[in-house]
Amino acid sequence: MKAITYRDNGGPEVLRLVDRDLPTPGPGEVRVRVAVSGVNPTDWQARAGIAHPKRFPEVTPHLDGAGVIDAAGEGVDQERVGERVWLLMAAAGRPTGTAAEFTVVPAAQAVPLPDEVSFDIGASLGVPALTAHRALTVAEDGPRRLAPGALDGRVVLAAGGAGAVGHAVIQLARWAGATVIGTISGPHKARLAIAAGAHHVVNYREGDPAADIRKIAPDGVDIVAEVALGANLALDLAVLRSRGTISVYANDGGRPVELNVQRAMVLNTRFQFLVLYTAGPQARAAAVEDIAAAVRDGALPVGERHGLPLIRFPLDSTADAHRTIENGVVGKVLVDVAP
Repeated sequence: MKAITYRDNGGPEVLRLVDRDLPTPGPGEVRVRVAVSGVNPTDWQARAGIAHPKRFPEVTPHLDGAGVIDAAGEGVDQERVGERVWLLMAAAGRPTGTAAEFTVVPAAQAVPLPDEVSFDIGASLGVPALTAHRALTVAEDGPRRLAPGALDGRVVLAAGGAGAVGHAVIQLARWAGATVIGTISGPHKARLAIAAGAHHVVNYREGDPAADIRKIAPDGVDIVAEVALGANLALDLAVLRSRGTISVYANDGGRPVELNVQRAMVLNTRFQFLVLYTAGPQARAAAVEDIAAAVRDGALPVGERHGLPLIRFPLDSTADAHRTIENGVVGKVLVDVAP
């Protein structure tokens, strides 16, 4: 089979297209013929050695993807062979991710994908959708699970609503009944956030964004899904309600975080920092169940008309896919593995 691998940490140039033996699923595992591989910032960070040290002599990258189960190991229902699935955490603690024609994962990490749902959607779930679910289910007085009505009466602020996680935050929050506000930096990103389902957008670079958000949510925002804490913390605290939650999944731009401790204390602010690797199996399993339900409801479409442009590369151009996402492209980067 064809696979993308790297043996040393470094830039995109360390990625190589190679021939490897077809993997065999072990007990509790399935082998998946990958159709589409999804690329996330954590994938290039792992390749570069930023996310964590390289743990295996050779690594095939990418956590997310979608395809068809073509073999099942001992203890797995053999009727799953032929099942369309989306994959999550494929390369987490393992040397083989989805940037290959075939990959092997624990059976629970291959989630059924309805026939009417595209592989593009399946490959776009994983990290962004699970991160968004976690961001929306950690509030002190909020739900631990998402379903229609779970966030009725709540206001969610999606910082960076045009990114892949922000896009999933908007879609899941709206599916669960929240009023959704997206902060954006210009007209193009505003169009994407609205296409994703945001009820309101506020340009954080113009006028008085805190006042604009307060006009929409006079009592304050319940949950902020935050992508750039250092840059946005002052705005977050200005619009957060008492006992509100700031769910932090990134600090884009790397700006140092300067915390107004008194303001945060007066609000009884909850800060929740998010990373899927250490979120715990129960939180991840709950997220998978709820995301699968949202997919069945048609709540997580992708593509530009749904607020998430798709940027595609063939398998042999995976290095270019990494360069594109490192350069901050707006949209979801996908690698087409199978024709």
